[in-house]
Amino acid sequence: MQTGSARRCDRVHLAASTGAVTRVGRLTDWLPDRGAGVLPVQLAGRGPLNDVFYITVRATCTLSNNSVNLSELRGQASFPADGSEGPMSPLAQGASYFQMFARRGGIAAVWLLCLALTSATAGAAVHPVPLDKNTDSAKCLECHGEKAKGKSVHTAVSTGCMSCHEIRVNKDVTRVKLITATPSSLCLTCHADKKAADIKGTVHPPAVRDCTTCHDPHASDNKNQLLKPLSGDEKENLCLTCHKTGLHVPEKGSRHTALDMGCDTCHTTHKTGPEPTQENRFHLTKSAPDLCLDCHDAKDEKLQKAHNNQPFAKANCTQCHDPHQSDTPKLMVKFQHVPFQGNGCDTCHAPAKEGKVVLTQPDAKALCLTCHDDKAKTIETAKVQHPGAMGDCTDCHNPHASNQPGLPKTDAVSICTTCHSDIDELRKKSVHHQPAFAQGCATCHTPHGGDNEHLLRAKGNALCLECHGPDAAPKRDEASGVLTIFNDQVKLPLDYYQKNKVPVLPLRFGLGHPVEYHPVADVMDPSNQSKVRTKLSCLSCHQPHASAQPGLLINDQANNMAFCDNCHKNRINMKETTSPGK
Repeated sequence: MQTGSARRCDRVHLAASTGAVTRVGRLTDWLPDRGAGVLPVQLAGRGPLNDVFYITVRATCTLSNNSVNLSELRGQASFPADGSEGPMSPLAQGASYFQMFARRGGIAAVWLLCLALTSATAGAAVHPVPLDKNTDSAKCLECHGEKAKGKSVHTAVSTGCMSCHEIRVNKDVTRVKLITATPSSLCLTCHADKKAADIKGTVHPPAVRDCTTCHDPHASDNKNQLLKPLSGDEKENLCLTCHKTGLHVPEKGSRHTALDMGCDTCHTTHKTGPEPTQENRFHLTKSAPDLCLDCHDAKDEKLQKAHNNQPFAKANCTQCHDPHQSDTPKLMVKFQHVPFQGNGCDTCHAPAKEGKVVLTQPDAKALCLTCHDDKAKTIETAKVQHPGAMGDCTDCHNPHASNQPGLPKTDAVSICTTCHSDIDELRKKSVHHQPAFAQGCATCHTPHGGDNEHLLRAKGNALCLECHGPDAAPKRDEASGVLTIFNDQVKLPLDYYQKNKVPVLPLRFGLGHPVEYHPVADVMDPSNQSKVRTKLSCLSCHQPHASAQPGLLINDQANNMAFCDNCHKNRINMKETTSPGK
């Protein structure tokens, strides 16, 4: 049995609280794959110049002669004095989404997005033959017998087709659909422990959206009803549908032979936990080095010689080796400490004694300072000191290698949040600032000490505008394969701006965000330019780390006019403002 995919709206009727909204022509520029199009409408009635035009739109979507009432949408538009287009704020709530660009007294273009509708009339597939609504599973299997055959058959099949599907009969038309709105919600009726919203930790992305991305809901020749096995080449391996690990290895690079044994040799896809450990974050069967030692014998003479007879059995192998592939021999990670990279182990190490590491200096910090005494001076003399930098360098840094610049011992985020647990708590919020929880805290903060409050790399808006300002100019270092910002102090991947879609604000003279002529910095008193009339900065509106809403707005507020009301109390005159928070 199959359930049909959602049908697009063939016709749309709109009505608005501000008077008649009359459709002009047919829905145009329809995008079937996105379920969106442009609908020209005429707004009847006008407001005064610069007035805020409140609009409530009710949309009815017609699908194959069956009307489905979409959720009510609310928004507002203001018409500028120059008669130019003014934006209508969209609200991504309910079953529809719209955005209006209106000319005063003119034509407005409404973008209407009809989401998947899974009612009996909208989401169900028409069955090719009539069925009685009380049809049993035996009847289904007369045609769909293959659904109950395979090396791995879903246990739900034994409970009967109607445990997941239902039959609807209306005017001699038979439709078969799932008993829930979406496939994933159906799966969770039994597999509640897989509900991403209730799991604390890193969840495999496909498991968040749709179980059938990886699993056949009925039967398969692969364990756990997987669509493909977890081993083999790109066409055969299910994981390689999304992950391209091990497929494109440079000529002088290296590839871990364990990849040929299957991804499940090291990974358990649904495994996770609240602690941000390597085992939980990467869904490993166990942590390194125990995982590595399942195959690699620490007593092997060749392996000991490769490690210069230094004890390594209890070390985390992935701090130096990439477990999948590398651009260099021996699966070495991208960033390596210079003595380590040059095989100069004796620079720091004396021969091991009784199975223990022996350094060439009395302790780790003294050893590091033989080369990095400049860092010691920074730590000791900084105007704003970092207490965490006062201990051993190896509290934070790996002395050999790392996947990230600066050689952090874990990763560029967890290395800080281990101590800064208040920031780690913000990880639970749904929207993260990319540098805070992905690229690393040192993107914005100086880890060894600095001149600015909170160890920030720049004061005020200058910190944010280093990436988001119109004059942002990261330097491109092709030789090292990185971009640099903050006077070469911070290194980013070459594709950082494109991959993360970093917004660059169209500011001129401190104006231009979130709308034209809106200030982003202190507003001075026109009668006394040395006096601040309204204090303003990026932090007046945005949170720097995380939020429960898109836009990282303060107090986890939604991006709508209610947020603007915090300062703009009078919607009739938006130029009348109060200081943020007052």
